[in-house]
Amino acid sequence: MTKHRALLLVTLALGASLAAPAVAQGSRVAVGLAPGADPAEVAAAVERRTGKRPQRLSPIPALVVDLPKGVSLSGIRGIRYVEPTFSRQLALTPSDPLAHRQWYLTRSRFYETWPSLPALWRVPVAVIDSGVDENHPELAKKILDSKSFVGGSALQDTFGHGTFVSGLVAAGLDNGIGIAGLAPSAELLVAKVVTGSREIPVEAEAKAIRWAVRSGARVINMSFGGIRDPLDPNRDSFSQLEADAVAYAVSKGVVVVAAVGNGDERPGAMPWSYASYPAALPHVLGVSAVAETGAVPKFSNRDQIFNDIAAPGHQILSIFPRLLTSRYPACSEQGYSSCGPDEYRIAQGTSFAAPVVTAAAASLLSVRPGLRPEQVISILQSTAKDMTPATGCALCYEGRDEHSGWGRLDVAAALEALEKPLPGRDRYETNDDAGRRAAVFTRSSRRLSATVDFWDDQDDVYAIPLRAGQRVWVSLAASSFDADLSLALWRPGTRSVTSVLGNKNRAKLSARVALRQHISFRAPSAGMYYVQVRITSPGHLRYRLTYVKRVRARASRT
Repeated sequence: MTKHRALLLVTLALGASLAAPAVAQGSRVAVGLAPGADPAEVAAAVERRTGKRPQRLSPIPALVVDLPKGVSLSGIRGIRYVEPTFSRQLALTPSDPLAHRQWYLTRSRFYETWPSLPALWRVPVAVIDSGVDENHPELAKKILDSKSFVGGSALQDTFGHGTFVSGLVAAGLDNGIGIAGLAPSAELLVAKVVTGSREIPVEAEAKAIRWAVRSGARVINMSFGGIRDPLDPNRDSFSQLEADAVAYAVSKGVVVVAAVGNGDERPGAMPWSYASYPAALPHVLGVSAVAETGAVPKFSNRDQIFNDIAAPGHQILSIFPRLLTSRYPACSEQGYSSCGPDEYRIAQGTSFAAPVVTAAAASLLSVRPGLRPEQVISILQSTAKDMTPATGCALCYEGRDEHSGWGRLDVAAALEALEKPLPGRDRYETNDDAGRRAAVFTRSSRRLSATVDFWDDQDDVYAIPLRAGQRVWVSLAASSFDADLSLALWRPGTRSVTSVLGNKNRAKLSARVALRQHISFRAPSAGMYYVQVRITSPGHLRYRLTYVKRVRARASRT
């Protein structure tokens, strides 16, 4: 059994607060009384039916009774409901001395699900950042491996940013010191990519992603970004190398989480209207910030497409390199951000919201290690708490919005969702474009099921080799009318199906947008053709794609 698949067994002292209901206990039931019902008459009728004397809960309009097996209370007048009795459980409350100042522990409901910490799978989490304070007591036995891609040691952090982020994810829990880490089974893969001048070379980032994947990472956190400006190509910092590195990680089963960025780091007015890269890449979970008041801070970048979820990113407390806090000897909380430079003492930023979501992803994987990245992301997004003016976000509106994405992270709801039917897998990701990114099928026919998402996965592309004169039939069936799909076929030599300038290579487009669409095409020349499925309106859809090639190709006319 590999190291990261080993079970982590933890025994902890319990704190006390109420959690969700447990399962029903035996045949003890509560019987609710209908308005106007006489409690004495209902109690007498229940006793005659059960042979058991009920206990009245007056003035609460209910009574409780032991219901014998096979006996029903159906038909007794004056009964409003019958339900099994439940027990509440004490939820795990971290005992770490500074946990009471981590408002995001309770707001995001990190430990509410568990009365005590269960057996969890170890989850390697890569923090690609400025390194880490190796000997910080909160990270004892938490660092799996480390590597610097900019020289020096990854186990030294002269800026503090990487240590801060790492502590949010993996600091010790109930270890008698400091803060409580948010992912108790997380183990760190520390990749240093920040140079002495505070720059992050994309080459170093790409190499770090590759190293993290090869080292067994299940989640990658990137709390940094480059400017995205679709209105000014000269300012936009898109990198195909970065996009390919992220796609490689996702294709290997890694959840990639990134900060959407801070508006005070961008040109022009704040907030900035676009998420940073790599958050603004397909399959990356882009995280914005939320304050304790429920508002989205002004610094948190907005984005209608790539802002996926909001998490606490204001007045955040974490660990900090002790060498840096020692510069403030009068401060008593050495090794923590409260004793760091001013910008960390009341830390704010999407950089610190991202690791909160990273920890949530690691928590899901610690319970269900077989989850695919798209399943983890879907669960976190679908269980997020919608942010509206009623919850404190004056700018937000019902449903997904550019300020908070799908809403505020809710870890307890996400963990509870693991007990329900899981979102479907999409084994062909990341097949987002022509060329090497496409999923290749060589058989004469194929039927497959996959998903597309307007915000995170707009295009699926499949490569099909055809001979000259060979005909192919392609059928697309959407699961519902919740969003629109289009079906297209592209000629050999197509480099991208997403470029507007590349439309001349499109061989055929389905005649109409419908629940079922079809294309029939005879190849004028041999080569690799590309089938594209695109979602063209907001939504998430599962679809079924079928293609059939004529076994023998007709000779094409000259």
